[in-house]
Amino acid sequence: MAVLVKPLITEKMSLLSENKGQYGFVVDLTATKPEIKAEIEQVYNVEVEKIRTLIVSGKRKTRFTKSGVANGRTSNYKKAIVSLKGDQSIDFYENI
Repeated sequence: MAVLVKPLITEKMSLLSENKGQYGFVVDLTATKPEIKAEIEQVYNVEVEKIRTLIVSGKRKTRFTKSGVANGRTSNYKKAIVSLKGDQSIDFYENI
């Protein structure tokens, strides 16, 4: 099972990474903080100081079609905000 799904690259997370050295990741819904810490330290070769996690609930979606109104919602996902020790950093664009 892959713990890390993808990095969060948004304006808010870019500001957090520049100012406070915190990085965001979308992680598996069942992942625990120790699993997330171990995975990030292994993949990015950094030391994790602190992890905050939250579950983001999916948004309701409505679409009007020929056969009527279709209602649904997007999937829930878990977000992890990671603080690194010292002056370490993660470059998400190094492999492009």
